Amino acid sequence: MPLRGSRSSHRYRQTAHRLSSSRRRFLQLSTAALAGTALTNCARNLSTGGTSEQASGSDADTLHVYTWSAYVDDDLVQRFEEETGIEVIFDIYDSNETMLARLQAGGGSQYSVIYPSDYMVEIMMELDLLTPLESDRLPSTSDLFDQWQSPAYDPGNEFSYPYAWGTTGLIYNEAELGDVEDWDFLWDNQSDLSRQMTLLNDVREVMGMSLKSLGYSNNSTDPDEIEEAYEKLVELRSDINSFTTDGWRDQIVVGDLLIAHAYSVDAIDIIGENPDLQYVVPSSGATVWTDGVVIPSTAPNVEAAYAWLNYILEPETAAPILSRLQFATPNKLAFDKMPEALKSDVTLFPPDDVLANCEELGDIGDAADLYDRYWTQLTS
Repeated sequence: MPLRGSRSSHRYRQTAHRLSSSRRRFLQLSTAALAGTALTNCARNLSTGGTSEQASGSDADTLHVYTWSAYVDDDLVQRFEEETGIEVIFDIYDSNETMLARLQAGGGSQYSVIYPSDYMVEIMMELDLLTPLESDRLPSTSDLFDQWQSPAYDPGNEFSYPYAWGTTGLIYNEAELGDVEDWDFLWDNQSDLSRQMTLLNDVREVMGMSLKSLGYSNNSTDPDEIEEAYEKLVELRSDINSFTTDGWRDQIVVGDLLIAHAYSVDAIDIIGENPDLQYVVPSSGATVWTDGVVIPSTAPNVEAAYAWLNYILEPETAAPILSRLQFATPNKLAFDKMPEALKSDVTLFPPDDVLANCEELGDIGDAADLYDRYWTQLTS
């Protein structure tokens, strides 16, 4: 995810490379590969140059949080510290896989709060990396919209509490292209869009959009359906400018690109820079994703973790923070407190008939190997 706002505070640590990896990429990576990823994504202290491993997570007055860059907010941290006396130190990851690799390689023992996405919650549960949440210490899940009460990836909200959500779709230049309604627009206008369109650098999202355009689930494990989706992407490949998660941003603003596969939060961020840009959730369906908050099984400061979760999940806190960051909230009470302009923004909160065709990315088991093989062929 792109960085938002100032990140100069000494309390923040950030990955040393540009945050360009997909935040929702899902592959069945081996333990060795995960460990290798962790070694190449060590975080550094912005003010001292020290690594995160130098920090201690055992101080009762210090809370270490591992999260996406978009959820780092100076005002939120300052208010929490003033109210609780607990210092918050953020480390930033650029993908769910980077976060998981760090934890599995033993570098994440100082963290007491993490913000994984829906499918990653499921994986972390299976790997016994999460502590069951004490529901009586958190806001009631009855305050959540129905979709997030006992979601499929975490039945009973046992290990995670949903914090923000969004969709994946297409951002495009309406002045040049007119209305765009579905994924098939890319194929139907392929010659006119040649080298002026990009797809996400994300196997599940790209294969998912092709599967959806064919009327299948974006979680299909049927080899015939997966192959059909791959072959359809091969037809498009020669006219794709690049597979990129955020490299499209500057290009589409200045007109070098006409259309890009994108996450809703990135699209909303960019639309303000060019009034010709619009975002659409394709009518045949797309991905709807959720980022939650969890307490890892190795958390050194569980009491501070609950203090943080309660603070950020309270509607009075969540509404202004998510409004400022322009994220959709799964909490009904927080939604009611958001500005009317945001509540009525269909890019941020698509109507029910649009969401009806959308799915979360789920665990596809052994089919991940097939996805991976086709992805390698497509992008090589």
